[in-house]
Amino acid sequence: MTTTDMARPVDADPGRADSTKRPRSEGGGGLRRAIPATTLLWLLACLYGLPVLWFILSSLKPAGDLFSYPLTLVPHHPTLSGYLTAWRSANFSQYFINTTLVCVITTVLTVAASCCTGYALAKYDNKWLKAFFICILATTMLPGEVMLAPEFLVVRNLGLYNSFTGIILPAVLTATGCFMFRQFFLTVPDELVEAARIDGARELSIFLRIMVPLSRPIMLTLAILSFQWRWNDYIWPLLMLNDPSKFTVQIGIQSIVGAQNINWSVLLGASVISMIPLIVIFLVFQRYVMGADINAGLKD
Repeated sequence: MTTTDMARPVDADPGRADSTKRPRSEGGGGLRRAIPATTLLWLLACLYGLPVLWFILSSLKPAGDLFSYPLTLVPHHPTLSGYLTAWRSANFSQYFINTTLVCVITTVLTVAASCCTGYALAKYDNKWLKAFFICILATTMLPGEVMLAPEFLVVRNLGLYNSFTGIILPAVLTATGCFMFRQFFLTVPDELVEAARIDGARELSIFLRIMVPLSRPIMLTLAILSFQWRWNDYIWPLLMLNDPSKFTVQIGIQSIVGAQNINWSVLLGASVISMIPLIVIFLVFQRYVMGADINAGLKD
């Protein structure tokens, strides 16, 4: 009697035993689902990172070791002679100043123009604005090389040839930036704008005090992309500039290449030097590229 009575409470509570076992099974299932995705991400990281690692380590090799057989990943005698020769052989300090000036001005104007255009396309209902948006998207269907000749003629006729202004102005308005801001402002509830209008706020005040702060993640994302585009731009500055004192970094790297032979150690060193500003900018601003809480100013 006593033995059976004491055993009943333990057997009569199977739900508690199940509840204690269920979290373990769910945690194990989540771990099993995460392993394939994590493995795939690591494989992709290695796939993309190995060429970059090979590129950086090759820049530390002497010129005679780059094409030695068998090929080696780690340099046996690492040296910085390629970096020093690249910096001394070309006026890299002036190239960096020119490129930074062009990139900063172009990025600021691109973000401002794209933000204004995207807001107008998203929050104003007008058939002409819709037609204008289609025209903007149509420019993405044309290769960039097709637009080079007419853009060059327009800039030359405006008297902007061989100037930084001629490089900056054609790159200000981008279809990608307008599309990014338009899609973002479409997700902003119209109730937020209507509430501001009821409170007596004007359109410019709504845009500057509400929409611009909300769109800060998109602004920073576009700023990083725009800076990268302008920093790596080669064809357009090559067409527009003929004064060596105004050359950008990419044209300066091209000037290192000889007519008959190429000093690969110097070329790789110059290429790595040109990557440093982009890496620094991304590491500094990547934490700001995040989702915005659009509904923060609304009540349920």
